Amino acid sequence: MKELVEYIAKSIVNAPDDVQVTEEEDEQGVILKLQVADDDKGRVIGKQGRIAEAMRTLIRVKAAKAGTRATLEIV
Repeated sequence: MKELVEYIAKSIVNAPDDVQVTEEEDEQGVILKLQVADDDKGRVIGKQGRIAEAMRTLIRVKAAKAGTRATLEIV
């Protein structure tokens, strides 16, 4: 899942070298934290949050297939 988020984010932003994805596990499942350059946050979130919501949907589907739960946080 980490690789999927990283791939999508690097495809969208202007500074792909600044993209960092960290993965943490807790009792509720996996938490993916996405960090991008300040100038690229708007690109990752998208108009009315559509891109961010689409990424979250993909993560939830992939996690469901793996039998776990996952959330995406844009930091």
